[in-house]
Amino acid sequence: MKAQGYVVHSAGAQLEPFEFDRRQLRPRDVALEIYYSGICHSDIHQAREEWDPAIFPMVPGHEIVGKVIEIGSQVSKFKVGELIGVGVFIDSCRNCSSCMAGLEQYCLEDMTGTYNSIERDGKTIAFGGYSNRFVIDEDYAVHVPTNLELAGVAPLMCAGITLYSPLKHWQAGPGKKVAIMGLGGLGHMGVKFSHALGAETTVFSHSPEKEADAKAMGADHFVLTSNASELKKHRKSFDLILNTISAQIDLEPYLQALKLDGTLVVIGLPGKPYEVAAGTLLGQRRSLAGSMIGGVSELQEMLNFCSTHNILCDVEVIKVDYINQAFDRTVASDVKYRFVIDAKTF
Repeated sequence: MKAQGYVVHSAGAQLEPFEFDRRQLRPRDVALEIYYSGICHSDIHQAREEWDPAIFPMVPGHEIVGKVIEIGSQVSKFKVGELIGVGVFIDSCRNCSSCMAGLEQYCLEDMTGTYNSIERDGKTIAFGGYSNRFVIDEDYAVHVPTNLELAGVAPLMCAGITLYSPLKHWQAGPGKKVAIMGLGGLGHMGVKFSHALGAETTVFSHSPEKEADAKAMGADHFVLTSNASELKKHRKSFDLILNTISAQIDLEPYLQALKLDGTLVVIGLPGKPYEVAAGTLLGQRRSLAGSMIGGVSELQEMLNFCSTHNILCDVEVIKVDYINQAFDRTVASDVKYRFVIDAKTF
């Protein structure tokens, strides 16, 4: 299947137009016409090879929504014309304890990423969603509710599930005090979900101009972290704190903000390891944890929750020829709160 996309050929290079072939449909494959593809900060990290060694050529993109245009002979989950979503991974071993439990993102043999990965055949480069067409095994795609505006759905495939999953796992809800560190592409989704789940929600941010947005999204409180004395006022206060910040920061004042048996969950990926004071963890039996996206079933659960509560990502829709500028603006935190590519402009 012929496809058009945007590719980066080497670390740090500009993205440019690219024509390539998607595989012919296998019996359980679904082909989709992509409508929108979100720009995740991890796309930038990987295209610029700021994490581990990357695979080039690279077509980024793992926040994909579109319409089914063709199905394989054994497909039963989707019909032609239905709305479909694809997230951060497109396959896994399917047999390990994690996969069997619906936690494919923690596959013991590693999930197959939507891009910057090699497919399970051991040789094919997985090309992502900065494209007009996509092909995926039906088991790794989800139904998109028809009542949601699709541009705002695309980032839910990563940013949304990345915050929904830990909030559900650590049982955010009525009677719980939850704090979100950072009000960016990830953090603003945490605020919306935490509020919808019924938790008392606080935003920690160093940007005073974001207070109005935080409150409009459902935050009950806003704490300006550039004022150290403000943070101290919240010692031993929270059941759950979600850290969406990718920059290197001192976790100590946030760990101290946890109450007895509270948990701070790392979601953003800093460039260096954190330094953690063991005594702070011991003092209130606090926990420091991590969380990564969600499995296929939880991704569908999240979309259904969004449908019920009318939750969408706040986006700025762009044409494909603006991708490189969008990368630079994302790094500069100059977007409210996520760029989304209109795939009709390929």
